[in-house]
Amino acid sequence: MIEAVGLTKRYGAKTAVDDLSFQVRPGAVTGFLGPNGSGKSTTMRMILGLDRPTAGRVTIGGHPYRSLPNAPRQVGALLDAKAVHGGRTARTHLLSLAQLAGIPARRVDEVLGVVGLQDVAKRRSSGFSLGMGQRLGIAAALLGDPQVLLFDEPVNGLDPEGIHWVRNLMKTLASEGRTVFVSSHLMSEMALTADHLIVIGRGRLLSDMSVTDFISANSADFARVRVPESAPEEREKLTSSLIEAGGSVMSEPDGALRVTGLPLPRISDLAHGADVRLWELSPHRASLEEAYMRMTQGVVDYRSTDDAKAGLLEPPQAAYGGAQGGYGGTQGGYGAEPGHYPQHQPADVPQQSWYAPPPPGQNPYAATHSATAPAPGPATAPPPAAPEPSPADRAGEQTSEDPR
Repeated sequence: MIEAVGLTKRYGAKTAVDDLSFQVRPGAVTGFLGPNGSGKSTTMRMILGLDRPTAGRVTIGGHPYRSLPNAPRQVGALLDAKAVHGGRTARTHLLSLAQLAGIPARRVDEVLGVVGLQDVAKRRSSGFSLGMGQRLGIAAALLGDPQVLLFDEPVNGLDPEGIHWVRNLMKTLASEGRTVFVSSHLMSEMALTADHLIVIGRGRLLSDMSVTDFISANSADFARVRVPESAPEEREKLTSSLIEAGGSVMSEPDGALRVTGLPLPRISDLAHGADVRLWELSPHRASLEEAYMRMTQGVVDYRSTDDAKAGLLEPPQAAYGGAQGGYGGTQGGYGAEPGHYPQHQPADVPQQSWYAPPPPGQNPYAATHSATAPAPGPATAPPPAAPEPSPADRAGEQTSEDPR
């Protein structure tokens, strides 16, 4: 079992983990959730003795990690799959770890088979893909057949088959009575894998409960109700009956009704009593992702915004395509839509971005279509055509030397 009591870690003025207390019990997969920067990786590093807590303590089986005899045979961990010497083969990497921990060499071949890397055991890890590196990291964690396992984003880079395999592996390890602590940002995968959740935000504990209780506590279930579209009077009649019974009714974009505050049997009875036919009566249970987003919306440090590109660059002029879709043209080129890029920029700011055409001297069209040239004016009459050369001129051109 892993137990943290008042765990705190500060880096100067920054508090990464703040008075965190929890227990990770054996026999279950415990998910460790939280937004980026919430302190998950720092907490795992303190569990493994890689960082010293500023205050509080964390123990594994009642002892700090550093005091465990032959810790790799009791605790296995995957924190960084890239922490491998690229010049070593997969087997050599695992064999060096096994020799340091007094683990028999035959165990190396066993775990290579478990993670599916037996065919590439003699390949250097520098040529591994991200998913293969994850598998090698999981093999290293399983090497000592430990009772406590910690995984930080174990499915990162794995294909669907690999994700399915990791999910079953975690469940199997927990069913054997081991302590399994898994950090992940994939809510759909955590919903299928974890039995218990520990959620933190900005270093503080937000939730410590089962997955089912977490979803129920942080979401509102509702029922979808649909009546025949050709009978709007029945829809109004049912809405009135539901509201009078204490329910809350909202209209969905597709015309259905979202009903909260009443169980499905009660909604069915009210519809029957109002003589209203139902085309749909279905329960809706919130997902783990919806519940997680609702709980952590106030502790997210890094939020995405709309692309602010409109405040950065001046649209290039129609230098490469005219009016039918070239760069800067009027029918779908870059900068074709008004407002997509800013329309004005100080003249003393040089155009160095790849959005703008190359400077004069590098652009064959610079003489007539430079980035700073004014837009062409109204169409004018073409210049008079040159006179047709005489036969004598043509003969002179064929016999003359090329001046170049």
